[in-house]
Amino acid sequence: MNQFRKPGWRGVALSFLHALRGVMCLLARQRHARFHALAGIATVLLGFLLHVSRLEWAALLICIGLVFAAESLNTAIEELADALHPGTHPGIGRAKDVAAAGVLFTAIIAAMIGALIFLPKLFAR
Repeated sequence: MNQFRKPGWRGVALSFLHALRGVMCLLARQRHARFHALAGIATVLLGFLLHVSRLEWAALLICIGLVFAAESLNTAIEELADALHPGTHPGIGRAKDVAAAGVLFTAIIAAMIGALIFLPKLFAR
């Protein structure tokens, strides 16, 4: 058995604690993650105010989750790359740029889906 893996509920609880520590690290160190958190909160509030349907809620929540997942993976790649090679390296720079592009793609698609859901409701008011 892996010396770091705890059996039973204690292991599950430790896994959640590690993940929560990752969330706190992400929000504390990444300006873009804080922006995405505010955008996610605004999206949820607007969803309540505009009474979106269940299917619209599903689309919005998937978008919020995907943007946070992309931001988390981007941050993990950056942290790992910086730890392995603190200096400037063209390959690492490209990897970081591509990871950032993944966040950009998910954020643009999320904004487009938000516009598809919210704009008709806002114009109808």
